[in-house]
Amino acid sequence: AGRPAHGAAADGLPHTRVEASGGKCGRGWEHARPGLQVFTLHNGSDRAAEVYLRDAHSGAVHGEIDGIGPGTTRTLRADLGDGTYSFACFPDDGAPAVGPEVRVHGGKGRPGGPAARPVDQHDLIPPTLSYQHWIEGRMGPLLEKTEKLRSAVDDGDLARARAAWLPAHLTYERMGAAYGTFGDADAAINGTTASLPGGVHDKDFTGFHRIEHGLWHGASASSLRPFADRLVKDVRTLRKDWSQARMDPLDLGLRAHEILENTVQFELTGRTDYGSHSNLATARANLDGTRVALSRLRPLLASRYPRMGRLEDELDGMQARLDGHEHDGHWTTLDELGRRDREKVNADASELVERLADIAALCDVRRTR
Repeated sequence: AGRPAHGAAADGLPHTRVEASGGKCGRGWEHARPGLQVFTLHNGSDRAAEVYLRDAHSGAVHGEIDGIGPGTTRTLRADLGDGTYSFACFPDDGAPAVGPEVRVHGGKGRPGGPAARPVDQHDLIPPTLSYQHWIEGRMGPLLEKTEKLRSAVDDGDLARARAAWLPAHLTYERMGAAYGTFGDADAAINGTTASLPGGVHDKDFTGFHRIEHGLWHGASASSLRPFADRLVKDVRTLRKDWSQARMDPLDLGLRAHEILENTVQFELTGRTDYGSHSNLATARANLDGTRVALSRLRPLLASRYPRMGRLEDELDGMQARLDGHEHDGHWTTLDELGRRDREKVNADASELVERLADIAALCDVRRTR
C-alpha cells in the first residue's frame, strides 16, 4: 500500500501496481511498455489466488504467482515483447477472471522473455502411459538379475555375488521416475539406513543395500541368504502389482528433475555407499533414467522448451564424463577421483539439476479455466 500505481523503484525497473482479486483482475495496468518490468500484484479479496500473466492469443504464460494470500501483495517480473497480454486470476474455490487485454508495442519486434503454453493433465496422460509400459518391460530383466544374485549367494560364491550385485542394482536405478508409484516396495528393495535406529543391523534394513553391506564387509553367505530371498520376493511382488499400478501424470516431469537432484544429494556425496563404491555407476544409471523420462515428455516440450537442444548437449557431456571413469567394468570410486575431476562431475550434475527444474515447472499443471 502507498506505492504509486506506476513508476520506477530502486531496482531501476518500471513498476506497475495491478489488482489480482477476481472482480478486479488486471485492473491498473494501463500504461503498457516493452522490456523487463515488475508488476506489484495486490489481492484485495478474502481468498488466496493464483495469478498468471498470459499472451492473450496463444495462452502462453510469461509469469505466475501461486497463492497470493488475502490482503497481500506479491511481485512478478516479466520481460515483454510486442504483443497482447492479459492477467488471469484463479481464486481458491472461486470463479476465474481474466483482466483486460493490454497491447504492448514499441519493442521493435523484439520477442519477450521465456513463455510457455500451460500443460493440462490430459496432455500428460499419453507420456505417462508410455513410461508405465517401459517400466513394465524392465520388470523381467530386473527379476532375472536379482535371481542371478540370489543364485550366487545360495551357492556360497560371494565373488560371483559381488559381480552380480551391480548389474541388478543398476537395472533398478534406471527405473527412477517410478519410485513414487512403487510405494513401500521401493524402501524394501532399495532403502538405506536413513531414519533406521539400528543402522545396518536394523531389522527393517533390507534389499540391495543390505546385501551390498554384507558382500563388502565380510558377511557369510548363510547370513545373506534370507536377504537375497527377500529381495527376489519383493521384486516379484513389485512386478505382479505393477500391472494394477497407475502413475500420477503429474509425477513424470517432477521425477525427471528429482532423479538427478537425488544423485547430487546422495550418490555424489557417497551417502548411499555401503561398500561397493559404485556411486559413479549409479549416477550413470540415474542419467539413463532421466533420459527415459525426458524421451516420453519430448512431444510436449518441443513447442514449450526452446533450450531442449542445450539440455541434450549437457546430458551428453555428463554421460561422456561419467563413462570416462569406467574401464573394463571397473568404475572409479569417489575417493579415487581427483579434486578437479570430482568438481567437474559435481558441476555437470548441478547444472543439469538447474536445467531440469525448468522441465518440472513446465510440466506442472496450471488452471486454464
